[in-house]
Amino acid sequence: MQKEVVVIGGGLAGCEASWQLANRGIKVRLFEMRPVKNTEAHHTDKLSELVCSNSLKSDSLENAVGLLKAEMRMLKSLIIEAADNNKVPAGGALAVDREKFSEEITNKIYNHPNIELIREEVTEIPIDSFVIVATGPLTSKNLTDNISKLTKAENLYFYDAAAPIVTYESINMEKAFKGSRYNKGDADYINCPMNEEEYERFYEELIKAEVHPLKNFEKQIVFEACMPIEVMAKRGKETLLYGPLKPVGLENPITKEKYHAVVQLRQDNKEGTLYNIVGFQTNLKWGEQKRVFSLIPALENAEFVRYGVMHRNTYIDSPKVLKPTYQLKEYKNIMFAGQITGVEGYVESAASGLVAGINMSRILLDKEPIIFPLETALGSLSNYISDGSISDFQPMHINFGIMPKLEHKVKNKKERNRLKSERSLKVLQKFIKDNKILVD
Repeated sequence: MQKEVVVIGGGLAGCEASWQLANRGIKVRLFEMRPVKNTEAHHTDKLSELVCSNSLKSDSLENAVGLLKAEMRMLKSLIIEAADNNKVPAGGALAVDREKFSEEITNKIYNHPNIELIREEVTEIPIDSFVIVATGPLTSKNLTDNISKLTKAENLYFYDAAAPIVTYESINMEKAFKGSRYNKGDADYINCPMNEEEYERFYEELIKAEVHPLKNFEKQIVFEACMPIEVMAKRGKETLLYGPLKPVGLENPITKEKYHAVVQLRQDNKEGTLYNIVGFQTNLKWGEQKRVFSLIPALENAEFVRYGVMHRNTYIDSPKVLKPTYQLKEYKNIMFAGQITGVEGYVESAASGLVAGINMSRILLDKEPIIFPLETALGSLSNYISDGSISDFQPMHINFGIMPKLEHKVKNKKERNRLKSERSLKVLQKFIKDNKILVD
């Protein structure tokens, strides 16, 4: 059997996948198109270049991304090791010297005897080879067109906007009610009403809130089909009342009260732990989203597991085409990893590459690919991107909301998160041992 894998993309996911494969004795041909062909966001020819922030976020086990990094350390992650080696002071966050971080990864990849680094653009996936596609959110047009054909055109998306997501347990249900418009169908929505005074305050803060400046390559986005709520609001005070905050057909089933404005929340995962704020796609800065959207009475103490984002991004409709092993359902020899799968964030991208690399090596070594336990951050992330019950799939950061609840209720959020992390690391340790995942 062929013992070679083609990895397309030299970002965090591609480098992590290549490293996991190479350390298990698999030959890797890693293709990176830079500097032969550059992107609008990258500035160097280094591998795993961090293009936005130098922070890999919290290192605390009370934070889901901190847990994810701890799990990756247990699996000897190249990316997390390089981050630890090049960290700079940043309080409780893992921030790095970006140049040294990328330089260390580039050197390790370049000098690994099982990895051949090839600087050229790949425009077509070799479907008869073992391949990991890890081309990121700025995949070149030629390869994007090929991926579109491979995964069926309707399953490749360019998303320009996504609404925030909050946890169910943080919604004040004393100020909200469940129900559908005109009582049609099941009570699928959580409705967050506002009276006229509350709406006036919300509206005034929304139209003056700070937004993220768009980069040049993002200014080409056509917003009309998915307009940011702050742009819609600036068209007039009544505009939102005929759009996402329309109160018509919504009354409290108990009090029969009608309202001036109603914000609707839609269930975002099958467990019912996460809810999407319907129609609230936005380009507001994250701090502003927390401040303004918390003015909605039922969301006054909302926990945001994902803020609204707006930028050019390419990703596949993973729940339709990917297995939790990151394999394509139709082509078991082809995997996807990184942000193109719908995992959002540096650490999450590297984590998906780690799992894809481990699973591809198992296939080539005549072993079954593995599905990480749902109790782990790695497992919950791969479950999210392959969960067929999600009808409106959008990228997601790792968060405790997509992980199983504890067996007993814990009111204190930090304590609850810490206990979930302790459970995860214990489960992962046993899983690693039982499946003989680590190599010497």
